[in-house]
Amino acid sequence: MAWFMLARVLLVAAIVCAAVLLQPIHESPFVNAAFGGLLSLLIVLFEIQLRQTAVTSMLGALIGGVVGLAVAKAIAAGVGIWTNGLSDGRVAFLDSVLLVGLPYIGLIVGARHGEWLEPARLSQLFREAAPDRQYKILDTSVIIDGRIADVCETSFLDGVLVVPQFVLKELQFVADSADSMKRNRGRRGLDILQKIQKMAGVQVMISDIDFPEQREVDLKLIELARTMRGKIVTNDFNLNKVAQLRGVQVLNINELANALKPVVLPGEFMKVFILKEGKEYNQGVAYLDDGTMVVVDNARRMIGKNIDVVVTSVLQTTAGKMIFGRHIDLAAGAQGGQQSSSVGAGAGPGPGNGERTSSSERERTERAEREDSYRKTRPLPQAQQT
Repeated sequence: MAWFMLARVLLVAAIVCAAVLLQPIHESPFVNAAFGGLLSLLIVLFEIQLRQTAVTSMLGALIGGVVGLAVAKAIAAGVGIWTNGLSDGRVAFLDSVLLVGLPYIGLIVGARHGEWLEPARLSQLFREAAPDRQYKILDTSVIIDGRIADVCETSFLDGVLVVPQFVLKELQFVADSADSMKRNRGRRGLDILQKIQKMAGVQVMISDIDFPEQREVDLKLIELARTMRGKIVTNDFNLNKVAQLRGVQVLNINELANALKPVVLPGEFMKVFILKEGKEYNQGVAYLDDGTMVVVDNARRMIGKNIDVVVTSVLQTTAGKMIFGRHIDLAAGAQGGQQSSSVGAGAGPGPGNGERTSSSERERTERAEREDSYRKTRPLPQAQQT
């Protein structure tokens, strides 16, 4: 930054000195110095704007301006020959408009279409006319995940699956890790790639295109997708967001899996296996076959059993779907109903009617009745208990 500031100061000083010495607009040195300072300020602002412009846009503007100027000179020469060198105000005005207008048009058009000067676009001009291939670029995480192989077997992915060389290097680095878990994940990713390559009807291409100026693999994937005009296949949430901000299309395996999960509405009944205790009081947690978590109220004492649950609400998040339900304890409800009916009928002495049994005996009785009720309705298989 110090060199840039020094260069700008020298530029302003040179233009101001030239304006004072040459006196372009007035005899007063102060007026010329102000004029030179204003002109130099405009030049510096123009230079700052150019720093934010892509190199291809500047090169396109330069080429377009040169081409526009050449066309204007050719037309002006043709008009001069046609008029036999006649000096007319209309001819001079036409020459001026051509010399100003055509370079301006070339400058604007070249700047707007400067991306065509990129090497990838230029190489396409010399290729044979063929239908565009649809490239699907695989990320490291989606290869290790393994579900991409199942998607390929169903033939839902068309086009060419592209595996960049830097992704293979990252997989090899993970497979050679000292950590056993990382090593197994890396080897699993290599096995998944080998499985995909052997599938019939699936075309896999290893790309050698690399971007040394980018250090992170995610940024390299984005640049490769922009170069090949392909889509990134991933299950990484952060890569998904960054790629969308860069204008690159993403196929997220997690979003596909969430979209294919069965729809459950509040009020429906389902049978689940309570696996563990929930975070809140008297909650149990179960899982469906697709991995969806089911949080069940009043199910803490039903761990290790299959129970019927009524769905109360469904929560859809970016990480997946969560189902909330409630277990209706029919045995406890029936007993509570009998006790309330006996109290309403006035059976036994009033205050001492609730003191016939101790609290421990009552709990044992309720637990025994509940277990007998569930054992009669549907006994639990031995395989699920283990």
